[in-house]
Amino acid sequence: MRHRNSDGEDGREQVGGTAPPDLNLLRTFLAVHRSGSFTAAARLLGLSQPTVTAQVRSLEAQLGRELFARLPRGAAPSPFADELAARVVEPLDALAAVAGQGGFAAEGAAEPVHLAGPAELLSHSVVPTLGPLVEKGVRLRITTGLTEPLLEEMRAGRHDLVIATVRPRGRHLTSVPLTDEEFVLVAAPSWAERIGGPARVAAEGAAALHGIPLVAYAEDLPIVRRYWRHVFGKRLVCRAAVTVPDLRAVKAAVVGGSGFSVLPRYLCLAELASGALVLLGEPDDPPINTGFLVQRPGASDNPHVALVRDHLLRSARAW
Repeated sequence: MRHRNSDGEDGREQVGGTAPPDLNLLRTFLAVHRSGSFTAAARLLGLSQPTVTAQVRSLEAQLGRELFARLPRGAAPSPFADELAARVVEPLDALAAVAGQGGFAAEGAAEPVHLAGPAELLSHSVVPTLGPLVEKGVRLRITTGLTEPLLEEMRAGRHDLVIATVRPRGRHLTSVPLTDEEFVLVAAPSWAERIGGPARVAAEGAAALHGIPLVAYAEDLPIVRRYWRHVFGKRLVCRAAVTVPDLRAVKAAVVGGSGFSVLPRYLCLAELASGALVLLGEPDDPPINTGFLVQRPGASDNPHVALVRDHLLRSARAW
């Protein structure tokens, strides 16, 4: 908007020291931020990928700040981009709702948002953060399970959002990195003392654990086998003494003295702090697994899906 400034010269209304960005540029920016890539944003907006790239570059030029780091697969938002997204998401979605283009409709009119993911991460990190959404009128239907079956159910239309332990392949689903989980080798104090503690594991490696019962998530030992390859550089040859398909129950069994296991660090922070579990190693390069937030391409008919998605992306920083 043009106005006459105090010394009589023509000028532009300033917001934060710059002219207000075009709303279309902000909508395109938000689509890239939400989808995690320029290509996915183009599909969401019905634009060409070069057009999306040009609009984001135009916005970056207006703001004088880089918004995304271009990666081989996707785009990583800068801290400034995260702050900008948090400021514009609700106003833009409210405008879109008025225009009949999605966004935040009247809360009571929206259908429940169907969210799915690993039981442990949902119960420990996700569900405790959902109170503000429920207070706003968002209804949630939460399903737990393994990644591959949940992604198949999403392709069939059962879920709106899935937290996946692997990035889905193909163009039928879009994903953005959500959180990293570090895996740690743990045992109850009695077993740690019996084998000589973490010092012996550091000196002898996997051999120090010979004879200790293994507690695992599944018979094929996916988490433990990965730890063995990554940290010890060896193939795991032992069999599990106890298997239970819930990492919270695995943790409980290890705390109770059933043996050792490999668990996500976030899941056993309290037990490590209290001494109920002992960390048997601190490798310089611990195994890390990235979790992804997955959805189907295209704008959802349910305006609350975007609200839940943005809330999860913001909350994940504290997990």
